[in-house]
Amino acid sequence: MKKWPAFDNNGDLPIGIHQATLTETLQHFGTGTPQRELVGWRLERIFLLASSTGQVARFIVFGSFVTAKPFPGDVDIFLLMEDSFDVTQVHGDAALVFDTQRTQDVLGASIFWICKQGAIGSEQEAVEDWQIKRDDSRRGIVEVIHNDSK
Repeated sequence: MKKWPAFDNNGDLPIGIHQATLTETLQHFGTGTPQRELVGWRLERIFLLASSTGQVARFIVFGSFVTAKPFPGDVDIFLLMEDSFDVTQVHGDAALVFDTQRTQDVLGASIFWICKQGAIGSEQEAVEDWQIKRDDSRRGIVEVIHNDSK
């Protein structure tokens, strides 16, 4: 079981990229209130749909779901996809993950994605940028991994 760091005074994770499995992420952030459970269910669905493409390089969760807020509005996700990813080849429910206009309405999420080659700077820099909040301060984010090797 993952040991999560304490939230800071703002209710955020400490700065950094905190790796965890989907199960660990849901056990820590997807409980406590009915809203957290609902948003956790949405995260799980999105993770499974995105993973079904076989093209996810990095799956990053940021925003209110990975904070101490008892009632996160939605789940915010950044997907870094493999360069071989072709969105036109994604069909069915998985296609919703990559349809920016419909993700909020249908999946209850804000999802942003690019292929690795679209990253400005390095892949790591593209991921780290999601630590920056609207007020230019930084917060911790979660990278959902497929296994326990960290």
